[in-house]
Amino acid sequence: MLRLRRSAGGLGLIARAGEGVSVAAEFTVRSGHQGAPGLAHGGVLAAALDETLGALNWLQRAITVTGRLETDFVRPVPVGTELHLEARVTAVHGRKVYCSATGRIGAPDGPVAVRAQALFIEVRVDHFIENGRAEEIDAALADPDQVKVARAFEVNP
Repeated sequence: MLRLRRSAGGLGLIARAGEGVSVAAEFTVRSGHQGAPGLAHGGVLAAALDETLGALNWLQRAITVTGRLETDFVRPVPVGTELHLEARVTAVHGRKVYCSATGRIGAPDGPVAVRAQALFIEVRVDHFIENGRAEEIDAALADPDQVKVARAFEVNP
């Protein structure tokens, strides 16, 4: 199991590798994720889909960034709901990784609440060094959990 984005204000997604090139994850909508009264904010749901889709690239041992994320909101998601997310790669062409995801209410076979299509672009690690803030990069490199996750996906550890 891989916990994505450990931070106090983070989403708290728990993701697992699935069959083929796929990822399953769970996300519980908390009160801080509220948009309209009693309902999840659409941006938070899109972020949960983006995190799950991004985890696919760890399986491919690719460093990627989101190039496009198209989200369809099918039904409202109440605060307190456990959303079951599933993402899979649909195609790879050069540096482009195409993928899709669904978020289902209450169970992996529950009703679809949200779905997404995405395009991720493979980048070099220099992308983050050149564009990120040095203190966050240093903190990630010093975090043993982040180093452990990165090493788990090394091709030749």
